[in-house]
Amino acid sequence: MDRVDRPSDRRAVDALRSVFHLRDVRRDGERVFYYGESLVPERMLLREVWPAFRRAGYEVQVARTRDSQDVLVATPVDTGIGGVPWMNLLLLVATVCSTLFVGATAWYYIPVSTIADDPLAALAAWPFTAAVLGVLLIHELGHYALARYHGVDVSLPYVIPFILPFGTMGAIIRMRGQMPDRKALFDIGVAGPLAGLAATIVVTVVGLSLGPFEVPRQVLRSGGEVIYFNNPPLLELIAAAIGQPTDYPPPNTVHPVIIGGWVGMFFTVLNLLPVGQLDGGHMVRAMIGDRQETVAALVPLALFGLSGYLYYVRGFGINESVGLWAFWGLFSTFIAFNGPADPIDETGIGWKRQLVGLFTFGLGLLCFMLVPIQLQ
Repeated sequence: MDRVDRPSDRRAVDALRSVFHLRDVRRDGERVFYYGESLVPERMLLREVWPAFRRAGYEVQVARTRDSQDVLVATPVDTGIGGVPWMNLLLLVATVCSTLFVGATAWYYIPVSTIADDPLAALAAWPFTAAVLGVLLIHELGHYALARYHGVDVSLPYVIPFILPFGTMGAIIRMRGQMPDRKALFDIGVAGPLAGLAATIVVTVVGLSLGPFEVPRQVLRSGGEVIYFNNPPLLELIAAAIGQPTDYPPPNTVHPVIIGGWVGMFFTVLNLLPVGQLDGGHMVRAMIGDRQETVAALVPLALFGLSGYLYYVRGFGINESVGLWAFWGLFSTFIAFNGPADPIDETGIGWKRQLVGLFTFGLGLLCFMLVPIQLQ
């Protein structure tokens, strides 16, 4: 670690000196370490110095040495993609393949043996893949665009390949930079659900307009239990608005593209849970401040309550949404324990953003289903 006799940005250092007794400055690569003693609490220190360092192109964090000396660590802000995002691209290719395979076998009823003989046969499911991945990626790109707008360092979306029933577990972005204020936290959090729902509505309209899809008779003759996906209220409203049915008599069913709309609505419900780093957690943290943790503590109880109600009162089996809500009860407990994002500036977001937040949660309620899936 090299010693720095003259820090490069004097304005940032001047802002630091007003709240920090500076003793030494050292550099390790691109990072700059300011050693000394903080004259104010840590949150106040960050709030006072963050704007000046951010203008100078640095993110700052507070640490402490073994001899109890305070250290302010300044790291250059990454404002670009930084080369070819190979991991993002590889995961995207893998997820395109997994959704094509699952779409072809589970939703277009193409036998696995046919795809084994001719892998290109899976391309028949490209509308399913485009619908599912389009909804998920537009959701994440909404977050990405607003994060870049507010100068927060984020990754490009990662899509996650999986097996049944959709061929993917969803998509995520990594938030690497600090959150400057509650307005930025709210904008980044709400952008994903709103962008994703806009794409979901388009996909649902297209899917409903494509009309019935014929199920092969050998599939109907096979009998046995099948997983039935119930319709969220928003899907029924869209169908009513464009005058299209949401069900057809056998051997027909709705077009597989509809599944993209269903996925978008269901993932919206899950993302709007007001816990931890989920979109709903970001939004509620921005809307009501530290009281968000009280709300987050109630979410697992509500989800376990839903699971218990379906099992003990309604008599549903574990595979019929009971296990789904129980799993999300456990998952929400874990992410609630890790806590929400903490913005540096705690200034409120204003009544306009509050209304947007309430409107978004209202749309989320229209996507909610007490029993998303059941066996028939």
